[in-house]
Amino acid sequence: MSTLILFLPPARPGPATEYSYTLTADGHSALRHAAAPAALLPEPTRPGGEVVAVVPARSLSWQRVQLPPGLPLGAGQQTPRLRSVLEGLLEDRLLDDASQLHFALQPGAQAGEPLWVAVCDRAWLRENLQALEAAGRRVARVVPEFAPGPTASGRPELCALGTPEDACVVLTGQGAEQGVAVLPLSNTAMVLARAGGPIATLPGGEDDALVVRAEPAVAALAERTLGQRVALHTASQRALDAARGDWDLAQFDLASTGRTRALRKAGSLASALVNAPQWRAARWGAALLVVAHLAGLNTWAWQERQALAAKQAAVRSTLTQTFPKVQVVVDAPVQMERELTQLRQAAGSVSARDLEPLLAAAGAALPAGRQPTSIEYTPGELRLRGVAMGPEDETALSARLQAAGYSARLDDGSLLLRAVEGGQPTGAKGTP
Repeated sequence: MSTLILFLPPARPGPATEYSYTLTADGHSALRHAAAPAALLPEPTRPGGEVVAVVPARSLSWQRVQLPPGLPLGAGQQTPRLRSVLEGLLEDRLLDDASQLHFALQPGAQAGEPLWVAVCDRAWLRENLQALEAAGRRVARVVPEFAPGPTASGRPELCALGTPEDACVVLTGQGAEQGVAVLPLSNTAMVLARAGGPIATLPGGEDDALVVRAEPAVAALAERTLGQRVALHTASQRALDAARGDWDLAQFDLASTGRTRALRKAGSLASALVNAPQWRAARWGAALLVVAHLAGLNTWAWQERQALAAKQAAVRSTLTQTFPKVQVVVDAPVQMERELTQLRQAAGSVSARDLEPLLAAAGAALPAGRQPTSIEYTPGELRLRGVAMGPEDETALSARLQAAGYSARLDDGSLLLRAVEGGQPTGAKGTP
């Protein structure tokens, strides 16, 4: 599924606000990366694509709380009561009024267990989402730029970003009890961090345990400040990493409906199966399986056609060998029946489809005292009108006629008899 990933600006949106964005077709590689006002942002390139908004690390704070046991935390249970509980737990830790802040719980949160809560300015987030929706770019998910928890490398990671005039470092992956630390990229901040800050809490307190990355604009500054080489990590790569995360900050009053979430998850799963590199082997296997099945079906169909053609040739051969005067075969069973009828007529014999055998079968099967008022005959079919009988008599009549090689059916006070040959009523092509 095509995805438009955009960074929310740190200030409240205005007419000239530009959004840095990344457009991707598979969620792993960028097709385009630029900045544009909301009205000029590109649309996802495929039907069903989504827009993902990234909240910058400097716009979020992370709080570790433990909710009371028994408090429902499901996606459809983010009630005002849960909001009030969070405000009570975080009131003393926050500098701003809790009622003006937006809260989001970590994925899979359980009441009674420690969990992370992401906190940001509610009005700022709402205004950005409304500005994007007004421009026709409705945001499906809101994700943090960095989140607590294990990193992709399994080690603590430090990422330098920003501009040389306003650079910072973001430290993640410090352990279950440590959130996301944002520090200025300066010698003083790094000295304090190594002395008693986040970096000092790493096993052994050694910098070489870190995975250090930096944006190109601040890579040289990061190398001078940290005293080691850094790997380049662009904003586009950070956007892709953030969009693949499990977090969705659109909760409480900003939450999507359950149906929307389900459709979004289904679309993301389908997109991953179709485009993600880790599913390439599965896609090849599925394609080979489909090709093998198609080849097998075509082979089976060819064999069935050959068998049918052989049977048709045998029937035609039987007709022409039995009746040499037949030169052109159009419908072998019909032509053979016609030839047999002519032979019987020439020999003066009757068949089960003639009037006399039909009358004899009807007379033997009808209950005593039941006489028809009129008789109608067509080749292979006899209709006796004015014959009425109950269900029991009808069942017995059908059984006796079937044993004699005939089928019978009561139709509006008349009895219809037909001769049966090969399991089908003759002259009716399978229709009673």
